[in-house]
Amino acid sequence: MGRSDENNNSGAVMKPSNSQGGSRMGCPRFQQQKINHRRALTNINQNILGLSQKDVNGAKNNGLPSLCPITGKFAAQWMTNQQPCPKENKDPSLATLNSNGVKNCAITYMEKCDEAIYDPVPMFVKHTEAMMDEIDRMVEVEMEDVDDDPVLDIDSSDGKNPLAVVEYIEDIYAHYRETEDSARVSPYYMTHQFDINEKMRAILIDWLIEVHYKFDLMEETLFLTVNLIDRFLECETVVRKKLQLVGVTAMLLACKYEEVSVPLLEDFVIISDQAYIRKDLLHMEKLMVNALQFNMSVPTPYVFMRRFLKAAQSNEKLELLSFFIIELCLVEYEMLKFPPSLLAAAAIFTAQCSLYGSKQWTKAIEWHTNYSEDQLMDCSRLMVTYHQRAGTGKLKGVYKKYSLCKFGYAAKSEPAQFLLDLSLP
Repeated sequence: MGRSDENNNSGAVMKPSNSQGGSRMGCPRFQQQKINHRRALTNINQNILGLSQKDVNGAKNNGLPSLCPITGKFAAQWMTNQQPCPKENKDPSLATLNSNGVKNCAITYMEKCDEAIYDPVPMFVKHTEAMMDEIDRMVEVEMEDVDDDPVLDIDSSDGKNPLAVVEYIEDIYAHYRETEDSARVSPYYMTHQFDINEKMRAILIDWLIEVHYKFDLMEETLFLTVNLIDRFLECETVVRKKLQLVGVTAMLLACKYEEVSVPLLEDFVIISDQAYIRKDLLHMEKLMVNALQFNMSVPTPYVFMRRFLKAAQSNEKLELLSFFIIELCLVEYEMLKFPPSLLAAAAIFTAQCSLYGSKQWTKAIEWHTNYSEDQLMDCSRLMVTYHQRAGTGKLKGVYKKYSLCKFGYAAKSEPAQFLLDLSLP
């Protein structure tokens, strides 16, 4: 008989298959056959769970929830009642092999229930509480270590000032610390010069400080000028009649780098009493930029002074006295042995001692400067000696400048003599 005859005899109508290939799954006849092959949950052999009907009835008689089937509802009801499992359920005879050779698991489950019920606090709660206790203990230890002088957030007031670059300021000064050694010169470079010496250098810089004030230039221009002079003299031999030319050319380059309004070449010719002409300055400018490889971006003491004064929460009086002291150091050749950051920190420390008559170096300032009092003491004592003799001798450029009202008469302040007395045996 053909396939069409079989369909006609059965009285069924053949439906075309759908795009999902599910025509047979959608046939009621097929679904009925599939359901008939399934077994109801109530007909499942109790031996699969390792329990007999007698065990189930025994559990009911003891007032316990039904053990079969094990569902989430049973576990919730069991934990809510919080009743200890009876000892009868721990009978070792339950731990037997059923007819299918499967080990009875009821005793294991009941033991876990006993542990959960008799333990008033779950294990994960205990672990969390222990962890929180440990955190509290660590916080208490940290609080004990906190000093009365916490580290100040000196940039909090500049959060809305885009020029303060608060997000990057720490990285900027970390970079300054890493590169400040590359901007330093050897404290013995003058030994390679055959026609000039330290005294001539001091005379030149003292004169340039007066020129800087007369031209009303920015403070950073003066510090960069001195840096350019020292770096050039370290790598080039100069005769004494060209030393002043080196000085004015260094200031010209510093002005081009720092200033908005740069003095004219003719201004430098006039200020040098026409000892040089325009052509001499341009020639020396070429020599200097090539010798220095056009590297003008160097951390001078000025950049550290600004940051450290901010950390010290300075006022105008402390700021002016600090700059007076550090400009005295620019003239002194022996101060080249100290890095720029240490010079800046020592100048502020010395100025504090001079103003207040005692040491004012707090933990906050120490943290921001990375220098302790002991590290600053040698440099600070030298600064006190320069302060003492500032108004004497021939080199009075810095003293005259800071004796003016514009600079708060900072040069008239008393030196921190007690710092020198501390060094006496």
